[in-house]
Amino acid sequence: MSLQDQLQIVPAGADVAGFVPPPAPAPKPPSVGESPTPEQLAGRNAALSERLQALEELLARPLKEILAEHDKAEESALAWDRFGAMWMLSQRAMRRVAVDLGAQLGVSEEEIVARAMAHANAVLNGADENDLGGMVAPAQLGHIARHRNFLRGQFRAE
Repeated sequence: MSLQDQLQIVPAGADVAGFVPPPAPAPKPPSVGESPTPEQLAGRNAALSERLQALEELLARPLKEILAEHDKAEESALAWDRFGAMWMLSQRAMRRVAVDLGAQLGVSEEEIVARAMAHANAVLNGADENDLGGMVAPAQLGHIARHRNFLRGQFRAE
């Protein structure tokens, strides 16, 4: 069984909570003095055989091809890391602007945060599809919609 056999493709509008497989229960190790049953040994043998087959498939590929995938993964990880840094910088800058403008208007930081949370929840609940005068692309709103269930947990008011 290859890795591709284990991957699930999630449709764009799907509820991702239904697609996350639960973690596999860990096999119970035999206690001291107790030997494993033939069924346990057969299961362990089958699992090890699958792992061996997957490793053999990997090692049968040219090293150049394996290293190219590794380089692509590193490039992708670096791109995501840079994106995360850019996002954190923009969030920090926008929060600073909001707090400064709020101070000028006599609005406390707590009220600003409460308003931001209310706007986030409105977007997540589909009540606010405003593109802010074209500043938010439809693809961005679609991306938010695809991850709505995950994001709701991040913006839950306590």
